[in-house]
Amino acid sequence: MNMAVASPKSIKRHLIRPGEHAVTDEPMVLTTLLGSCVSVCLFDPVARLMGMNHFLLPMRNPASREPVLATDAGRYGLWAMELLVNELLKRGARREQLRAKAFGGANVLHEIEDTQPDHFNIGASNVAFVRQFLDRDGIPLIAQDLGGLHGRQIHFYGGDFSVFLRRIPRTGVKRVLSDEQRYQQSAIAAKQRGVPADFF
Repeated sequence: MNMAVASPKSIKRHLIRPGEHAVTDEPMVLTTLLGSCVSVCLFDPVARLMGMNHFLLPMRNPASREPVLATDAGRYGLWAMELLVNELLKRGARREQLRAKAFGGANVLHEIEDTQPDHFNIGASNVAFVRQFLDRDGIPLIAQDLGGLHGRQIHFYGGDFSVFLRRIPRTGVKRVLSDEQRYQQSAIAAKQRGVPADFF
């Protein structure tokens, strides 16, 4: 999954933050940092289209009484995947030509879960969801690095649709998780104030 590029400085890069997705036909690099979150790199090699998302949870709790915010669409896997697939199809990709690579879903709270077996494992839930979604939609998962205890930094290159992955040391995972949680809280606060999340 290593990515070879001749002139890294000349390649356009775009950071995907929690709750976001991007689709492009440019030979650029989409990048993100993952803790318990999952990112799916989806592409159509024939139409030369690629996209990436970054979601925090498999789906919204249907029993939740909290209002549905605009940012929910990207924060929850079910909507994040639908948004990514639909945007690719709208841009000219064909469903039968889509291929996926998936990353993330680290069990960053494993110390707690070792002492509390019934504790909800967000990473494992995200991993199970993305595998089920892709299988249900008939999209081949051709590469993956999911689960485990380490965070990940991934770079998805549109030139040949390869992915470069770097594992984040255990000490850095907690920082990534903190960033994910802080972004989620900031997005909610921003929506309530009417401020676009892009400003964070």
